[in-house]
Amino acid sequence: MKTAHDLVTQAKSTVREIPLDQAEYAVRNANVVLDVREAEEFAAGHLPGAIHVSRGLLEFKLSGSPDLSSRALSFVLYCKTSGRAALAAKVMHEMGYRDVISIAGGYDAWVAAGKPVVKPL
Repeated sequence: MKTAHDLVTQAKSTVREIPLDQAEYAVRNANVVLDVREAEEFAAGHLPGAIHVSRGLLEFKLSGSPDLSSRALSFVLYCKTSGRAALAAKVMHEMGYRDVISIAGGYDAWVAAGKPVVKPL
């Protein structure tokens, strides 16, 4: 029986994960930056320009949102530490999205590096 860790490890072996030093460039040039954390995590702070789509609703939101349905869009995904983003990227590949990357270390690494975030007032 596989664990969550096993599934994340398997996903990371099949998706493109970029190191933090390439993340700002990727975020600036992506069509869509997706935060796949939970709503309260997103509300507490997120990358500038990111939109929120919880990992648990990803497939439904992609299928039901005309703005996100084009397989020609480039996506950068992130979560807290990169596990959920890797799982989300894997699912997106299975759905036919081809330009999907995730950020190694996720939001925590981004914040630790002093990169810009949007936080509530």
